[in-house]
Amino acid sequence: MRSRAPYLVGRDHQLDLLQGSLKDAREQRGGVVFLVGEAGIGKSRLAAEAVDMALRSGMRVLRGRSSTTGPTVPFRPLTEALMSLFRGGEPLDDLALGPYRPVLGRLIPDWNTGAHEPSSLVILGEAVLRLLMAAGKDRGQLLLLEDLHDADAETLAVVEYLVDNLDLTPVVLLVTIRTENCEALELAGSARRRGTGTVLELPPLSRSEVNALIAAQLGTDPEGVPAAVLDRLWDDSAGSPFLVDELLQGMIGAGSLVQADDGWQTVGNLRSDVSTALARGILRRIDRLGPQGLTLLSAAAVIGKRFPLSVLQRMTGIDDRGLLSHLHAGVAAQLVVSDEPAPDWYAFRHPLTVEALFTQLTPGNRAALSARAADAVQALHPELEGEWCPLVAELRSEAGDAAEAGRLFADAGRRALADGAISSAVTLLDRAEHLLSGSEDASRRAGILESLLPALAEAGNFTRAFALAEQLHALGGAGLSAPRLATLHTRLAEVAYTAGRSADGHRQIARARAVLETDPDEPAAASVDVAAAYLALDSPGQDRTQQAERLARSALHAAQRHGLPAVACQAWELLATLARERDLGEATSLLEWALLTAERHQLPLQRMYALTRIGGNNWLVDGDTAPLLKARREALRLGSATIVHTIDGILLLDTVLRADFDAARRSGDECLAVVERLRLAPAARYVLMARATAAAHQGDRPAMERALSSFASWDGAGSQEEPLTIGLARTFCALLEEDRELAVREVRAVSALEDANPSTYYLSGRYGIGLLLDVLSGDADRVRHGEVAATPPGGMRWNRHFVLLADAVLLGREGRPEQAAASVAEALRLADAYPTALHLGLRLIAEAAHEDGWGEPVAWLRRAEHHFHQGAAAHVANACRAALRRMGAPVHQHRTGTSGIPDVLRAQGVTVREYDVFQLLAERLSNKDIAERLYISPRTVEKHIASLGTKTGRHSRAALSSLSASL
Repeated sequence: MRSRAPYLVGRDHQLDLLQGSLKDAREQRGGVVFLVGEAGIGKSRLAAEAVDMALRSGMRVLRGRSSTTGPTVPFRPLTEALMSLFRGGEPLDDLALGPYRPVLGRLIPDWNTGAHEPSSLVILGEAVLRLLMAAGKDRGQLLLLEDLHDADAETLAVVEYLVDNLDLTPVVLLVTIRTENCEALELAGSARRRGTGTVLELPPLSRSEVNALIAAQLGTDPEGVPAAVLDRLWDDSAGSPFLVDELLQGMIGAGSLVQADDGWQTVGNLRSDVSTALARGILRRIDRLGPQGLTLLSAAAVIGKRFPLSVLQRMTGIDDRGLLSHLHAGVAAQLVVSDEPAPDWYAFRHPLTVEALFTQLTPGNRAALSARAADAVQALHPELEGEWCPLVAELRSEAGDAAEAGRLFADAGRRALADGAISSAVTLLDRAEHLLSGSEDASRRAGILESLLPALAEAGNFTRAFALAEQLHALGGAGLSAPRLATLHTRLAEVAYTAGRSADGHRQIARARAVLETDPDEPAAASVDVAAAYLALDSPGQDRTQQAERLARSALHAAQRHGLPAVACQAWELLATLARERDLGEATSLLEWALLTAERHQLPLQRMYALTRIGGNNWLVDGDTAPLLKARREALRLGSATIVHTIDGILLLDTVLRADFDAARRSGDECLAVVERLRLAPAARYVLMARATAAAHQGDRPAMERALSSFASWDGAGSQEEPLTIGLARTFCALLEEDRELAVREVRAVSALEDANPSTYYLSGRYGIGLLLDVLSGDADRVRHGEVAATPPGGMRWNRHFVLLADAVLLGREGRPEQAAASVAEALRLADAYPTALHLGLRLIAEAAHEDGWGEPVAWLRRAEHHFHQGAAAHVANACRAALRRMGAPVHQHRTGTSGIPDVLRAQGVTVREYDVFQLLAERLSNKDIAERLYISPRTVEKHIASLGTKTGRHSRAALSSLSASL
């Protein structure tokens, strides 16, 4: 839609801002600019000027454009833009991409290994960001995405990620959007509100600017524009540069505006309907191209606003010379433009051109041309790769071939789903379902639903998914086989499981079983059983673990008999989760079988689930996150979003337990936003549980209650995660409030809850903190301790710390102080990674140790008091100080410099001033020299040294000096 004016008019402010943005990008201060305005307002012309400025300054430029086939071609503008990186032959350093390189195979065909699973759009966004940074690091880069109002949802998701992360990069993103109700415009508004993007709304030209534009196009001064022409164009164009251009050319073409010796003059009446004038002007220019030119452009219009020359030539049979001749004439007539940077593609300058051409076609002619266009595409691209498949589907639909169009839309939808383009998959499969809704081919309709149902689930459109359930009865009546119909019900059950809607899932399982009663099929029943097993484990009930295990074993046996590796893997993974409580070795063995089977049968998704569960077990046993991180890297490489979010939830809880609360807040916010958008209820509950735990471990009850309220809104009652919200959150919050009675009640609540609804999550307290509290209160003896310590959950690192502290308390009561001290030492070693648990444990056992005369209760309380004072946990810090006073130990004030004292000396009661003296002892200075350094008297130095000897047990000056030198 470029104007014929040789320079831009009325856009100086916008040009200055774009120039500044490009300069910032070259200085590693990237950003985003949205050019927003109505059609014809000059967005493309302004964007072209930005491209010219970027190229003149030596920047790299990438360009992509959405098309009218937008919602059915995932990532089209991004793919077009990124592909230009590989056309110039310049080497690209892709080392910085790391594991993100394979993810980009969704956009860059040369990097598509064909092995990736659908990836999170957040992950894909990060991959695109890293590629842009690598490509523009030395000179800056402009990424231009035009007509984003036509873009698919996946492209918008990636763009949104870029918008939030382009600062401090060498990249400026320039986007053009039409001012119409669309998601792209909402994205621009959101970016402006968050301060992550600049929105340049292009206003209509003023009257004086319209005059300047007319003058530029006529090659005269503004004073040379006839007043009647200015009045007409000002009134009819509403300040739109495109309309000024079109209407002006219409005047000239109609002979209403002519150039005489003394300048431009008007002839006759200039007034007419704007749309009619535009259409007449366009058709007049088309007529000048001759009958063959009209045929060519009519064929192009059927293809769409954009069209490839190869297909056009195949449709029309025009030779190369004739094709290029007519196209050049069309360019000269301002009807079409080269669709840079896409080779072999052209585009109409304005949608009105297409509409004008359609007025010259009868419905029959248009349908015939659509069929010819579809035939041409299929002849040239028989595999219908990429955007060709949805294009041909649209053409077949326009040609009236609903059955073939439905088949092609279904194929395109399955490809989009396999590529992780969930929203586009839903759009395409919905089209297919609509076109074939009246078809008698039940098998084909069932195949569409088999793909559409999981796509809707991934998109979070569960209402639509369950609405489609009504069609299953009709399919059964249409002759669909019982196993196929049972498979569809099972898919719906899996949708319900993903959504956390157990009741809906159980209904679908019941329907699948009812269908199979009339025509039993063991392979189909195995799929039903394994889906039912997962639903059973997530449904409240005292026997849910036994029921889940029975169903999983039934599915496993059938899968082994009939060679169903995916079902077998699902069953092994569930059985491993259940085995964790009784035998970690058995759980590991089952997961290894699942891993081996997945690798043998090339089931990457099941392989990743097995690796994740193996990593989860390792984390529970010894707190090591390395296997989880390795599994996450592999999941990133394959682009498996569900597994990434599952691992991120575990890593988030690990970060909370390690008391890195700032990092936990950041990662929790990011993870929650993703899982809420995807409507992944189990993942959302886990993240909210972790957030509640973070608040509780900081003693922030209001924040904890807010997180737990959100947890409840995700059907948290009776869920697997509910016991953790009590044992890790509520119990610890009560302890940090020094309300031990409430903490004990919370632990009792966990036990009652798990008795009624057994859980496969084992950090809820009954195997750890609950045991310690019961031992301290006298409600648990050595027998009870031995029972818990002998269980696999009792040996998990987080729990084992508290089990050892409980053991120490019992040993102290039994008069075995050395063994008690050894248990504490081992507990401290295990809890070294968990500061909150470590110091809370010391606070809990100190008074029992003092009463029974073992250990170092004063040192433990001082250590705990310092930790909780630093963490602003006033209740516990005050309780530690009160306990120290009851023991007759001095309580030190917190002064500036206390944080610099090593923990070992702080625990021994060394003060700030004593530590100042202690540090100088390493230099073997005399009392007088130390006194001069610290501006105190030698007598005071002598007193501090004597106190240091008493507190540290190093009574000689030489021993103190050696200790000072070693710390």
